[in-house]
Amino acid sequence: MARITDVARRAGVSPSTVSYALSGKRPISAETRRRVEAAVRELGYRPHAGSPTGVLGLLLPLRGGTWEPATAGCAMSVVTAARAHGHDVLLMTGEEGERSPHRAVDALIVTEVGLRDPRLPSLRGRSAVLIGVPAEPEGLTCVDLDFRAAGERCVARLAELGHRVVALVGGPPQVYARHTASAHRVVRGFTAAARRAGLVASVHPSAAAPDTARDTAERLLRLRPAPTAVVVHNDPLLAPLLDAFEGLGRRVPGDLSVVAVCPDDVALAARPPVTSVTVPSAVLGTRAVELAVRALTGPAAPGVHLLPPRLTDRASTAPPA
Repeated sequence: MARITDVARRAGVSPSTVSYALSGKRPISAETRRRVEAAVRELGYRPHAGSPTGVLGLLLPLRGGTWEPATAGCAMSVVTAARAHGHDVLLMTGEEGERSPHRAVDALIVTEVGLRDPRLPSLRGRSAVLIGVPAEPEGLTCVDLDFRAAGERCVARLAELGHRVVALVGGPPQVYARHTASAHRVVRGFTAAARRAGLVASVHPSAAAPDTARDTAERLLRLRPAPTAVVVHNDPLLAPLLDAFEGLGRRVPGDLSVVAVCPDDVALAARPPVTSVTVPSAVLGTRAVELAVRALTGPAAPGVHLLPPRLTDRASTAPPA
């Protein structure tokens, strides 16, 4: 039986254009409509309820503690990759998207994944790709950075430099309260690696507002023993935190080394540029779309696809004084 993708290929258009030409939902040129109708006749295509729409759904709930630039970057990568495959994207940002994801889309891209995400029962058994990995990913297709390994890699680098007391500045408390998978896995990797290396380690959830940076810095410096190195998994707090340390008389990296888990542009914009494990949001969005489109044109292949962490040394790390 011919599929909408076969019609699109024969007519030289995208699947969404075929859908619009047949439904009349959007204006289509007469020439394009003729090509689509000819391809439909030649292939014997019979549209029916539930047939492909040429649209991917992006579940991207806007929640407290979420940093908008990272959210926008993820959305743009999904849209760009979807267009390259001839699909449009329906963006769903409200909490209602979690309760009713069965909208008129061919497949779903799901973000802000929790360890025990309430959306999972409705996602199993349909075309969906999660950017993030829940605690029980069986039967799901997931793609993500290996955040546990990222936390481990940060600690391993600091231990190689000779640091023995380290602290993790994490995201806002509500991120952990929601059991956001990436945040919890960074903590697990950080604590496990510190324990193996015999380091003194502590974890500090912190608000993402820049005006809280000095309070966070002061809290870290009051610890006994005081850390000689800090791992930051809180993008908007990174640059303000460096400024706060400087304002409190701590030079980076002379007095305090800093490593981050963040996108490269965030690490490079800081002063000094920060040693980091990159969070490749664009790669993750593109990969999610590729997996979703593959599932539409062939048998589903559930599984977890983890990108290995890549650490880049920059000017924010040095052996302890």
